[in-house]
Amino acid sequence: MNTGVNGVALVVLIVLFAMVAVMGFWASRWRRPQSMESLDEWGLGGRSFGTWVTWFLLGGDLYTAYTFVAVPAAMFGAGAVSGFFAVPYTIVLYPIIFIFMSRLWSVSHRHGYVTPADFVAGRHGSRTLSLAIAVTGFVATMPYIALQLVGIQAVLEVAGVGGSGNVFATDAPLFIAFIVLALYTYTSGLRAPALIAFVKDILIYIVIIVAIIYLPSKFGGWEHIFGTAEAKSTAAAATAKAAGKPSTFTFIPSPSQSWAYASLALGSAMALFMYPHSITATLSSKSRNTIRRNAALLPAYSLVLGLLALLGWVAIAAGTKPIGLDGKPNAQLVIPQLFEDTFPSWFAGVAFAAIAIGALVPAAIMSIAAANTFTRNIYKEWFRPNATVQQEARVSKIASLVVKAFALIFVVAMDKQNAINLQLLGGIWILQTFPSIVFSLYTRWFHRWALLAGWAVGMIYGTYEAYNVSSAATSHFGGSVSAVPIWGQLGYIAVTAFALNVLVATVLTLAFRAAKTPEGVDQTIPADYFADEGDPKVSVMPLSPEQAQASGH
Repeated sequence: MNTGVNGVALVVLIVLFAMVAVMGFWASRWRRPQSMESLDEWGLGGRSFGTWVTWFLLGGDLYTAYTFVAVPAAMFGAGAVSGFFAVPYTIVLYPIIFIFMSRLWSVSHRHGYVTPADFVAGRHGSRTLSLAIAVTGFVATMPYIALQLVGIQAVLEVAGVGGSGNVFATDAPLFIAFIVLALYTYTSGLRAPALIAFVKDILIYIVIIVAIIYLPSKFGGWEHIFGTAEAKSTAAAATAKAAGKPSTFTFIPSPSQSWAYASLALGSAMALFMYPHSITATLSSKSRNTIRRNAALLPAYSLVLGLLALLGWVAIAAGTKPIGLDGKPNAQLVIPQLFEDTFPSWFAGVAFAAIAIGALVPAAIMSIAAANTFTRNIYKEWFRPNATVQQEARVSKIASLVVKAFALIFVVAMDKQNAINLQLLGGIWILQTFPSIVFSLYTRWFHRWALLAGWAVGMIYGTYEAYNVSSAATSHFGGSVSAVPIWGQLGYIAVTAFALNVLVATVLTLAFRAAKTPEGVDQTIPADYFADEGDPKVSVMPLSPEQAQASGH
C-alpha cells in the first residue's frame, strides 16, 4: 500500500481541474441570452444545443466518473455478469431512445415542459401521478450524484490526499471540489457542464486509447490477460464449491446466469433515459433531428466503455492491489491504482483528472435536473402555482445547492457502500416511471389511476425484493438480482417489478374504463409529438373549474 502523496500526479490533477473550473464560470457568458433567470435558459441551456454540443453533453452525462471507476472494478472483483453487461446495455439503449425521445422533445418544445413529470401532468391531467413521477426521479438521482463524489474521492485517495478519518483534514480536497462545482453550476447552469464535457471526453478518450494500447503489451498481451481472468474464475469456483457457496467471480456467464445478464442489460437500457438528468440533457437540444443524430452517434462511447471494462481484467494480470488508506481492500480504487502503478506520474495525473472532471459534468447535470424537478413539480405545482419564471429559476438554483450539499454529507458521513446500494435501488425505482412516460408518448389508453397503481406496485415489490438481497458487504440491498417468481430464474428485480407494473396498469385500466371513471384532461394534440425547431409554442390555458374537477386538480 502506497500511503504517500503522488506530487506530480496531484499537480497535474490540480492544474487541469482549475482549468475546467475557469471554463465552468466562463460558461455563463457562452451563448449568453439577455437573461438567465428562467429554467429554459439556466436549466436547459436555452434549448439551443446542436449535434456536437449535445453529443458531448450526453456523453459526459451518461458516462460518468463512477462508470470509469465502477465498471472495471466490477470486472476486477466479480467478473463479466456484474461488469460487462454495461456494454450491451448501452448498445441496446440508443435504438430505444431513437424511437421515443424525439417525440418527448417535440411535445416538450411545444408546451414548454422542463421535466418528464411536466409531460405526465399535461398528458393525463393528474397532479398526483405527476408528483409520483417527480419524487421517483428526484430520489433516484440523489445517490447518483453522491457516487460522482465517490469517484472523485477514489482518485484523491490513490493520490494520497483523501480518504477517511478527520473530515476537515483528509476530505478537504473533496470539499473544495464541491464548492467549485456548486458555484459554477449556480452561475452558469447547464451551459457549464456542456462546455466542460468537451475537455472531459477528450481526456477520457486519450487515457483509454493509451491504456488499451500500452498496458496489454506490458502484461503479456490479451491472451495472457484473458487467461489470468479465467484462472481467477476457476480458482474462485473451486473455493466456493468447497465452502458450499456461490462463486464470487465469473469469467463468462453460465447458462443459469444468462437471464440475469440479459435482464440487467435490457432493464438498465430502459431505465437510463427515465432519469431526470438524461432527459434534461436531451431537452436542451435545439431540434428533434439533433436527438436522432445523437442516438446514431452515441454508440461510439460504447466502444470506449468496452475497452474501459477490460481494464479490470488488465488489473488482474498486473497484480494490482487496490488498498484504501484504511488498509482494507477496495475494488473501487483499482483503476486509479493501476494507472499510478503502471504509468509515469504525469500521465497518472491526466488519468486522475479525467476521472475527477468526469464527475463534475454529470454531477452538475444531475443536480440541475433534480432542482428543476423539485421546482416545477413540487414547489410550483403544490406550493406556489403563481410563481414567475424568475422565481422558478431562483428556487431551482438554491435547490441545486441543497442537492449537492446533501450528496457531499452523504459521502463523507456514511459508508460508501450505502451510496452504491441506494444507486442500485434507484435503478429499480426509476424504471417504474417508464409506462407513465414512454407509453404515454404513443397512447392515452392507460388510465391515470391505473398508471399510478401500477407504479406503486412496482415500487413496493422492487424495494421489498432489493431489501432481501444480501452480499458479502451488506445484509440488505446487496444487489439488484433475485429469483423471478414462478419461473425461478435469477433476473433483474427492476424488470420483474416493471412487468408487474404493466400488468396492474392494464387490468385496472380495463376496470376503470368499464366503470367510466374520469380520465383527466389531455393538454396535448397529435401534432405536438412531431413539432420541430421553429414551430410555435403552445400557450397552455388554465383549466376551467369543470376541467379541474375532472382532472383531480
